[in-house]
Amino acid sequence: MSGLPGGDGLRGGGGLHAEAAEVRAFWQGLGLPGLIDVHTHFMPQNVLDKVWAYFDAAGPLVGRPWPITYREAEAERVERLREFGVRAFTAMLYPHRPGMAAWLNAWAADFAARTPDCLHTATFFPEPEAPGYVARALADGARVFKAHLQVGGYDPVDRLLDEVWGLLADTGTPVVTHCGSGPVPGKHTGPGPIGEVLARHPRLTLVVAHLGLPEYSDFLDLAERHPRVHLDTTMAFTDFVERDTPFPAAELPRLGRLQGRVLLGSDFPNIPYRYVHQLDALARLGLGEEWLRAVCHDNAARLFALTAEN
Repeated sequence: MSGLPGGDGLRGGGGLHAEAAEVRAFWQGLGLPGLIDVHTHFMPQNVLDKVWAYFDAAGPLVGRPWPITYREAEAERVERLREFGVRAFTAMLYPHRPGMAAWLNAWAADFAARTPDCLHTATFFPEPEAPGYVARALADGARVFKAHLQVGGYDPVDRLLDEVWGLLADTGTPVVTHCGSGPVPGKHTGPGPIGEVLARHPRLTLVVAHLGLPEYSDFLDLAERHPRVHLDTTMAFTDFVERDTPFPAAELPRLGRLQGRVLLGSDFPNIPYRYVHQLDALARLGLGEEWLRAVCHDNAARLFALTAEN
C-alpha cells in the first residue's frame, strides 16, 4: 500500500483505477466483504460548491490550505466509493442557520432513495421546528444523523434540542457529531458541552467525529464512561493531521481496548490526500488485523444492522 498523501496521479482513469485496486487489496487482505464508511459527505450541489469554495479559500474554520482530492460530479463520487468497495456510506450534511435543516433532510431522503448503499442521513439545528422534522425524518427511515457544532456554532445543550436528543436516544439512532475543537476551536466544541448532553441523555448513541481531535484523551475518557459512545477515525493518524495534532502514542492501548466502538470515517470527498492513505494510516498503528476488521467493517455493520444483502 502506498500511503502517499495528496492527490498526485489521480487525474485520469488510470490513477483512480489504480487506487481502487489498492483500496480493495486492503480490505480483501483482511478477509472483509468491503468497507463501511460512516463519515462521507453528499449534499445539494449548490451547498457543496460553497463548502468547496470555503476550503479553497482556507476559511477561518479550516485554518490551513486544504485541497479537495475528489472534486467530481455526484455520480462519479458515488461510483468512486463503489469501486473502492465501500458497501455502505453516509451523506453527512449540516445546516449553519435556522430554516435550513428540513430542506437538507428532504434532499438527503431523495438521495438515499436513489442510492441504496447510502445510509439515509439527516440533520438538525436548534430551532422550534427541530423535534417535528427530526421525528419525520425518523419516520421516513433516517438511520444516522449529523451534528456539526463547529460549523453550526450552536450549543448542543440548547433547550430547543433537548427533545431532539431524546428522540435520537430513544430510537437508538446514531448521531455523528463534530464536537472536538479541530481544526479550529468553536464556542461550543470540546468534551464539556457534548458531555452535558450525555449526562442528560445517557442512552444516546453518539459517534464522535475525528476521534474528537485534538482532545483525543478527553473523548477516550467520554467513551470509557458511556458505553454507547463511539469514535470515528475521520482524518485521524493521517500525515495531514499528525503534523499539527498528533494522536498521543501513549493512548494507543486505550484505543485498542475500545475496538468494538471505533468506526471507519474518511471525510470523502473533502480530503487533501488519497482515500487509501486513511486506511494505511490505520494499519500502521500496529493494533492488529482483528482491530482493523472491527473498525473498517464489523462495528458499523453491527451498529446499522447491515447484512450481506444490504
